[in-house]
Amino acid sequence: MDQASTSQTQPSSSSSSSSSPSFEDLLKLLRGKTDSQRLAGLLLITQYFDKNDQHTLLTVYHAIAPTFLHRLLLTGMGKATGGGDNANREAYLRLSLTMLAAFARLPHIAATNDMLAKLPLILEVTSTELGSSLIDECYEFLFLVSTAHDDGVKTFYESGGMNVLGSQMPTLPDGSHSMELAMKLVQLVISKLPAGKVYVDHPSELSKMVAAIAKQFALLHNSLKFEALHLLSTMLSSNNSGALHAALQSMSGDWSICMRVGIMDVLQNRVAPAEKLQALLLAECVISIVGEEWLIGPTTLHGAHSSFPADRCILLVLESSRVEIAVILNELAYLKYEASKNSPPNAETFLVKLRNLGVAFSLVERIIKLISKLGEIEESNATAIISESTFTKIIGGLNETIDVVLDYLQDAKDHGERKGDDLLASVRIVGSYLAEAPCACKEKVEGLLGYMLSVEGEDESSPFYSISFLLPMMCQITMKDDGCKLFASAGGFRAVVGCLVSLIDSSRSRIEDNSTIFLACDTILNFLLKREQVWFSLDNISSVKLLQALAHWTEDTLDQFVIMMASSICSVILDSTSEESLLRHPDFNTEDLIALSKLMKRSLKTYCQKQDMMSDQSNSESDLHEIVTKGYSSWADRYPHIKEMIER
Repeated sequence: MDQASTSQTQPSSSSSSSSSPSFEDLLKLLRGKTDSQRLAGLLLITQYFDKNDQHTLLTVYHAIAPTFLHRLLLTGMGKATGGGDNANREAYLRLSLTMLAAFARLPHIAATNDMLAKLPLILEVTSTELGSSLIDECYEFLFLVSTAHDDGVKTFYESGGMNVLGSQMPTLPDGSHSMELAMKLVQLVISKLPAGKVYVDHPSELSKMVAAIAKQFALLHNSLKFEALHLLSTMLSSNNSGALHAALQSMSGDWSICMRVGIMDVLQNRVAPAEKLQALLLAECVISIVGEEWLIGPTTLHGAHSSFPADRCILLVLESSRVEIAVILNELAYLKYEASKNSPPNAETFLVKLRNLGVAFSLVERIIKLISKLGEIEESNATAIISESTFTKIIGGLNETIDVVLDYLQDAKDHGERKGDDLLASVRIVGSYLAEAPCACKEKVEGLLGYMLSVEGEDESSPFYSISFLLPMMCQITMKDDGCKLFASAGGFRAVVGCLVSLIDSSRSRIEDNSTIFLACDTILNFLLKREQVWFSLDNISSVKLLQALAHWTEDTLDQFVIMMASSICSVILDSTSEESLLRHPDFNTEDLIALSKLMKRSLKTYCQKQDMMSDQSNSESDLHEIVTKGYSSWADRYPHIKEMIER
């Protein structure tokens, strides 16, 4: 702006007359030939007329010369040609931002290219010390123009908007209008731009935003609290949020405590079911970042109205998840078995319920895992992390939850349903709990074990995952005679053999953790050693498949424990048949017999060479070696080819 023309008209209330000017008089000033007249007109407009009146705003907008506001803004920023009046810079900046924010409330004006071109300038102002006193106007303009213009979000993003939000949101006043607008801008960016780009480009900035929004979620008790809940759930549950999760893991501060406090507020108050589901989803996201231990911890924040015991969160999450599971399973059963009689269930409705069920199931599994950890810790530490009464409540809630899930599986069994991701997820959570409490819901488990072993996921052609999920429980129950009887009657042996063969086949094509294979081996060995007590006869099909898989699994391994585990199972099986019988089987040939002979020879020979190298593992290897040697002395004469190779 022209310094000479503006210096005569100071932007202050002292220029106003004792009586209010007419609107027409002000419009004449706005249409004046000099900046001094236009500036006077704008000042009077802001003092005497409602800036929220759309008709007035529109008239004023068209009365001002197109470039005047732009020059006023540049002057306020100190970018005007020829310098500018430094004494009045802040006043010019305030006036221009006030009017720009007011004009942006008219969507068709906010959508103009002229307003879009000012986005980078307003972002620059927002980052300055002067901008801090005009933060509401800045954020209002940024949000309204970014929303209205087709290229608004893109321009905001490419002009450094995420950097501005990341640096400023932690300092914005809690519950302020500027914080609300900043949150809306974050929502706008992540909803309108490719998620992969936003999350990859700005994980650090997003983590700062999450921390700031989490604080609002914890402290506020108005509608903004739920906006924060929805935004946090969206940000943390995105498929592209891996880098954001990593940034949050390394971030110090109390963001996770804020999450805990906010989630507890939602879960313990009367809110819509959809809000509770969002809170559970957010809890699952936080746990995936910081671990199950988050469920127990501080619930007091600076500025918070109240606090609760450290174990209150886990009880609320468990109870809310238990209720959701009961409701969703009931709704799914109705859709599948009742509503489907007249018309097939809506696919989208079914998928939404499955996703919600998955969140509730995941939380219950997290709690099961945490309780298991705490049990191990407290065995070696006299200080209890949770009280006995809380522990009792948790176990009671878990028992009720698993009981409901078993009822759902029983209903599916009665309807002849064996395939579906809902059924597979149900088997998984049952397996997770029974791994820690194998005697829980005993009667229902006994009646359903065979059925659960037959459940297939939607994309499976055979029940592999359901068997894998139940392996920890089956490994435990096969240590006792009663458990072996249940295992036998439920068809567990053939199921686990099939699972083990599949695991071995897959492990030969890629390197992976052998823990599940060892679990299956332990289960089979436990059962084989007690088969006579439960009057179980091995069938040739399962025996042959198992011998072949174990022999080929160990062909190239140098792991002594693998060799001993495989050979001990083979030794027990060989004791139940003969070489002649095996060779008569159509699927067993001389090559299989040679591979088996090599395995038995390696196990008997290499173990003896290792006996002087004692370790924790060698004790278990010693037990396995004893099974092999005792078995060999019993069946060697029935296997002349194996005996010849071993003694050669």
